[in-house]
Amino acid sequence: MLKHVLDVIDRLDDPNADGKALAALLDEAAGPEGARAEVTRVAGDKGHTDFVIVRVPGTRGKSAGGDAPTLGVVGRLGGVGARPGITGFVSDGDGAAAALAAAVKLLTMRARGDALPGDVVIATHVCPDAPTQPHDPVPFMDSPVDIATMNDHEVTAEMDAVLSIDTTKGNTVINHRGLALSPTVRSGYILRVGPALADLLAIVTGEPAVTFPITTQDITPYGNGVHHLNSILQPATATDAPVVGLAITSAAAVPGCATGASHETDIAAAARFAVEVAKGFGAGALAFHDPADYAELVARYGSMSHLQTLGVRPHAGTDGAPTSPGGQ
Repeated sequence: MLKHVLDVIDRLDDPNADGKALAALLDEAAGPEGARAEVTRVAGDKGHTDFVIVRVPGTRGKSAGGDAPTLGVVGRLGGVGARPGITGFVSDGDGAAAALAAAVKLLTMRARGDALPGDVVIATHVCPDAPTQPHDPVPFMDSPVDIATMNDHEVTAEMDAVLSIDTTKGNTVINHRGLALSPTVRSGYILRVGPALADLLAIVTGEPAVTFPITTQDITPYGNGVHHLNSILQPATATDAPVVGLAITSAAAVPGCATGASHETDIAAAARFAVEVAKGFGAGALAFHDPADYAELVARYGSMSHLQTLGVRPHAGTDGAPTSPGGQ
């Protein structure tokens, strides 16, 4: 996996990095008969970015007319670079690097004959010159497009569960270098940490599983004027499927726009975890949550899906808050 990470970062750490360069890498891994990566360029008020999505078909996946569940892997970030002000690959790009490395691995496996039961859909975006914004305790990465646009291009209806990978170093809450797992979020409910996911994380890292706390604020959409840890759980605002955040973390607060702060071995571990989740989830052997628990909560307390919206501010026309999708 480390080889795939190095290949991906080599292409991302380039002032001319774009979706086509990463799609070419994915297509090469897929082989002549494999799935082709799709690239969509989207412009915003602060520039443009290239969304990259690739579907890895499973032997019993929906794409083959089967019933195996589909896993979504989202590499969440503001940008892989903050040029011209900052030169080089920024820490915020780790989520994209991990997701793309996992995609290369899964495509390579399939080309060699190791196809998984379920489909896997991997999505992220590539922007080498994203803006930055002030944030406490360290500056955040911004992005040319807003969160709603990101979700439109990265979270699809075919995903039965979503693993969102994001650098989560710009805080004083997670004081651990490596990986950390969030509780499962579904339709406005914060559920318990998936036991099978925590066990798998321990196997992949060889260490006790580390988790991190999230709040109601963190699972609401950006733009409502409240503080968010970062964008790791923003995919949960765009789907009714269960979503889990896999954070690439540090023991000290590191700005998302910092260069020289990416640890390739940690990115490789995140990518390996994504691949192992894909194996178990598509085979029906790994669950993100307990559906019975979730159903009981909804039956007793009702829907919490209003937390997936911007909500309503009493006695005010609009919230007037920014919709910044980046961070760390």
